[in-house]
Amino acid sequence: MNKDLTVGKPSQVLWQFCLPMFGSIIFQQLYNIADSLVAGKFIGENALAAVGNSYEITLIFIAFAFGCNIGCSVIVSRYFGAKDYDEMKTSVYTSLIGSAVLCAVLMLIGLVGCHGLLELINTPEEILADSSLYLDIYVLGLPFMFFYNIATGIFSALGDSKTPFYFLAVSSLSNIGVDILFVAGFKMGVAGVAWATFLCQGVSCVLAMVVVFRRIGAFKSTHKVVLFSWNMLGKVAMVAIPSILQQSFVSVGNIILQSVINTFGASVIAGYSAAVKLNNMVITSFTTLGNGISNYTSQNMGAGKMDRVHEGFGAGRNLVWIICVPIVLLYFFFGRFLLLLFMNDPQGPAIDTGMLFLRILSPFYFVVSVKLVTDGILRGCGMMVRFMIATFSDLILRVGIAIVLSSTALGSTGIWMAWPVGWCIGTGLSLVFYFTAIRKVLAESPAKAEAEGEAARARAEAAFAADAEMETL
Repeated sequence: MNKDLTVGKPSQVLWQFCLPMFGSIIFQQLYNIADSLVAGKFIGENALAAVGNSYEITLIFIAFAFGCNIGCSVIVSRYFGAKDYDEMKTSVYTSLIGSAVLCAVLMLIGLVGCHGLLELINTPEEILADSSLYLDIYVLGLPFMFFYNIATGIFSALGDSKTPFYFLAVSSLSNIGVDILFVAGFKMGVAGVAWATFLCQGVSCVLAMVVVFRRIGAFKSTHKVVLFSWNMLGKVAMVAIPSILQQSFVSVGNIILQSVINTFGASVIAGYSAAVKLNNMVITSFTTLGNGISNYTSQNMGAGKMDRVHEGFGAGRNLVWIICVPIVLLYFFFGRFLLLLFMNDPQGPAIDTGMLFLRILSPFYFVVSVKLVTDGILRGCGMMVRFMIATFSDLILRVGIAIVLSSTALGSTGIWMAWPVGWCIGTGLSLVFYFTAIRKVLAESPAKAEAEGEAARARAEAAFAADAEMETL
């Protein structure tokens, strides 16, 4: 199921590669959506608020797992595109070892510090105990999340977006059933929601890693494979660390926003918790498509086919805009029905908060989707400084504007209005970086290819002359 992304029509290749990734992330989001859905429906509004409040902290851990995923994926795909299978295997094993150490450190920090962080962000007393319990169980499952993310990154690097889809479809649907069983059947409360996620993600992780090792082992090595390389770790880290910083910075920003939202009471927290799940499902989906475009870009860079990178930008933009149309219509006009999946009161302040959030943000999905496609190309080309500048500018503005507007007569509405402003500015920066930096690379590419072609011809002529001389002798 491995796929070479350096051949075939770019638009067709990207669509075939990215659509299963889109399906995968929908099922991935079902983990958190199921947690909130079951908590809100079967336990109550405070339980929904507790899971939603904890979610912003879990995003910090997800940021590290995501960074390891993309760092491994970009480097592995580059060696796969270059057909250098020895180095490809070394990059896989090095990523797994490095991620294991990082995961152990984060587990220690999480078990010691999460309760204090909940208090720091003004978590209301009525949801503090449940939030802390949910996070403690979540942290115990971090190894499953980390290694599953590494596995999906490896699959994507090999051009295989279908295998992760199959794993996630089964495990996510199972998670919904186990959630309901633990909460409605066994009356385990918020702990049941957390343990259901732990169990289902654990099974999915183990199965994914088994398939990864079998898939990697199928590639024939020409030399003894190095299991760990500091040099390779450095290459992976060059991509992973900016991605981790970017995602962590976003998570910290979201935690700051959560601390502001928490001052408006449990009803606003619950409404935001439900709506932001729907919003994050869209943003994470587009981010994942951006990751697919990073893999496509990196494989083609490894193969020296930079002209295909530019074609991939247009194909990726068209893909996300087509996906945007039904989502925007659904969220803007029928968001109330989606929010009722999490709540029981169709007219309360919580659902009104969620509806306002969705109506302000959803039209701007067309803007932020272009940013995430462009970021995918920048990251695939290794232009991480430009990638981080665009992302940080978006977040800093969003958090700053939200804090200012929330203290005015707009109240919590001012927080939601800050999102589109940050997205528009961040998208503008990403596009400027793309059209300047990428064009420069594309202009240099033909000259480089011509020089490499001349060198190859010279080597061939020298080899031919040597062979002719040997025949004469």
